[in-house]
Formats: sequence, structure tokens, C-alpha cells
Amino acid sequence: MSAAFTVTAPVMGTVASITVLGAARRDGDVGAAVSACIQRLRDDERVFSTYRDDSDISRLRDEELELGAIDPRVAEVAERCRDLRERSGGRFDAHWRGWFDPTGYVKGWSTDAAAQAFDALLENGGIEAVGVNVGGDMRLRTAATSSHVWRVGIAHPTHEGELLATVEVVDGAVATSGTAERGAHLIDPRTGVHLAGPVSATVIADDLTTADAWATVAAIAGIDDLEWLPVAPVASGIVWEHGRSRRFAGGIEVSAFRDTVVG
Repeated sequence: MSAAFTVTAPVMGTVASITVLGAARRDGDVGAAVSACIQRLRDDERVFSTYRDDSDISRLRDEELELGAIDPRVAEVAERCRDLRERSGGRFDAHWRGWFDPTGYVKGWSTDAAAQAFDALLENGGIEAVGVNVGGDMRLRTAATSSHVWRVGIAHPTHEGELLATVEVVDGAVATSGTAERGAHLIDPRTGVHLAGPVSATVIADDLTTADAWATVAAIAGIDDLEWLPVAPVASGIVWEHGRSRRFAGGIEVSAFRDTVVG
């Protein structure tokens, strides 16, 4: 088995876990990449957190910061969120409160950017693979020269310790959204109503920006609404609600079934 280590750090109100395969210690270029990854996450938190009074987003909301002085990343994310609102038919809307709150988008986008700190190491053989897990959503990367496959268990929303499914990823992302993950924070922006649940949606995509955002869309839509699926740039996924599951791949539904858990 290849050498490996994991580093954890508090970010964005949760925990980031960075697992590096093919290196035994956090030093040299590997250590620098880990530090850069964590720093990018924390820097994006400084800009986008709605829980920090000093963030750019909060200061803009409170009219303490002019648009011209705001970090340019805000404009980039705002444009992406507007596009997602249109593509999702309003199932995702970062402006529904009357002000810009990209909470449901930023974590995945930031994790993708942070994971780029390992680009050179993956390309030159400095490491075999790296997984960046922020609050349970994962950007998983494997060097082209490696045969490593990431195996990810999808937790059952109501059966603690049991799995709803297991997926394999070489280079991609896995994100889950639902009442178990976000509780009362999961709100349908079309109605302003909290989702009662239990509902859970897991999406696998090429990047975590896509997986995280569309997992939110899928959870908001619920199990009886897959109208968003043909336009979603996702590889596969599963929606679970009240003991029913629907799986999809390549833009179409591939199966539907009642609860089956994997121990």
C-alpha cells in the first residue's frame, strides 16, 4: 500500500480533510500544497461567509461595501449562480432572499479551486492521488500514472451506520445535499418553505462545483421531480425520499426502488 497521510482543518463552519496518497509526510512541495489548499478555503470563507460580519458578502448585504470595492470572486460566483438559477428552473436561486447568498454554491466552487494546489504534484509524480473533503463533499483526484480508485460510501439518510450505495471515482467529485446534511437550512427558493424531509440527493460529476450545486437542486426538487436532469452536466447520482430511491446516469433515470441498505 502506498504511503499516505491526512490533514484536517476547520473551514467554512465545518472540517476540511485532505488525504494525500503517495507521500508519507507533510513536508517540502507536498506540505506547501496542503497549506495552499487550506489557505484558499479560508480565504474564500473570508470573502463569502454569511456568518462573518467582516466578509465581503455580509458587508455588501449591510451596505458597508461598494460594488466597486468588492473582491472580484464575488462577481464570478454571482454570474455562475445566475446561470444555475436559469438552468435549474429556479430550484437553485442565490438571490431569493432579496440579497446575494451563495452558501449553496461556494463550498464546491472553493474546494475545486483549493484542490488545484496539487496540480503540479499530480502531473510530475510527486503524489499518487489526493482527496479534498469539505463537510462530506469530496473532490477526488488521481494522477494519470496511477491505478488508484476512490471508493465512496453514500450514507443512508435515516439508517445510521448503513450505506445507501457505494460509488467509485478516479477523478471527479461526490456531493450530497438533503435534510440530514442541512436540516432546516434547506429551503425551496421558489416558495421560501423549508423542506420537511427526510430527503437526500447525491450527485457525481467531473468537479465539485457541479456536483455540490446540482445535489442541492436534486434535493430541492425531490424524488418526484427529475425535470432538471436532462440539462444537468452530471455523471450520475441518486435521490432518496421517504424510503424510495431513484438513480440516474447520463441524463436519464436508470432505476427506481424501495429501500435497500448496504451494510
